[in-house]
Amino acid sequence: MKILDRYILKNFLITYVFTVLVTLLIICVIDFTEKVDNFRKTNPTPYEIIVNYYLNFIPYYANYLSPLLVFISTVFFTARIAARTEIIAMFSSGISFIRILFPYFVGSVILAAFTFYMVGWVIPRANKIRLAFEYKYIEEQFYFNRRNFHVKVAPTTYAYLESYNNTSQTGYKFTLERIEGNQLKEKLTSDRITWAPKKKKWEIHDYKVRKFEGQKEFLTQGVKIDTAISLSPKDFENDKNRFEELTLSQLNEYIDLLNLRGADGVQTYLLEKYTRFTHPFAFIILTIIGVVVSARKSRRGSGWQIALGFILAFVYLLFFMLAKGIAESGKIPAVAAVWLPNIIFAGIGFVLYKTLPR
Repeated sequence: MKILDRYILKNFLITYVFTVLVTLLIICVIDFTEKVDNFRKTNPTPYEIIVNYYLNFIPYYANYLSPLLVFISTVFFTARIAARTEIIAMFSSGISFIRILFPYFVGSVILAAFTFYMVGWVIPRANKIRLAFEYKYIEEQFYFNRRNFHVKVAPTTYAYLESYNNTSQTGYKFTLERIEGNQLKEKLTSDRITWAPKKKKWEIHDYKVRKFEGQKEFLTQGVKIDTAISLSPKDFENDKNRFEELTLSQLNEYIDLLNLRGADGVQTYLLEKYTRFTHPFAFIILTIIGVVVSARKSRRGSGWQIALGFILAFVYLLFFMLAKGIAESGKIPAVAAVWLPNIIFAGIGFVLYKTLPR
């Protein structure tokens, strides 16, 4: 890279980091102000607040706002050097606009690669600690209150619970059925099942097992038996933001499990999966748009260009959230919802590049 490339790349990345730090500082102050009453009631230690909560809160919101912040950083830095006629000097020396875009593109690719690693593996682990803190000290205690819970635990096996107590990890009126085709082959019934943490299995108490072979029926019963099925106490915990806790590999495994069970809510996890792949591309697209809209020196100063940057960035986020909400309702495929904002804004960037004078 040449001196000019290093100059643009260095200052672009520094501006982005500075913007992120200032924004996160403001967000942390606002968040602490909102939650200080909760902290007084529940009395978490200063270590838990700082280390378990805010050190894991910061990367979550840095990633959440990163497309907006990279766009604003690009507009702010580019408008600043345009106002100092540095870009005019570059054009006068024979450098093309595409060539000026090169260090911005390199910087956006670096940020995109870093973000993909963060959203795929680092942030989910941080979210797990942050959400555990929120469930313990901020939100009300969760109780599983669903009745008549049905779930598919294997290709031909179905489980049923009339009720479940997530505090004692005990289920009541349990049934396990094996159905092949349209015929019931085996049925286990029990008044109570409990989770054994050391065994990582369910203990079935006072059970009866009926097996059907043709016209014959065989009955066995007992006091207690262990079973390992694709069901655990985690399935009865608060799943409000569970997708945020899963790494990419864990996310794929959980989607497969939901598909096996035929459960609702798969769309939410698919959206999270595809978002993690498309999110980095937003860095590149919004960086290029930011350069295009702010590279021209304006008589009105750089303020209006920065304001335009804010507007476009917020429109992108609004459009993304709208598409995501429509996809969650099942009206459009998840993969289309997360790619649509990037495709549309890539088109906007191309139109701006062709129409705006430079």
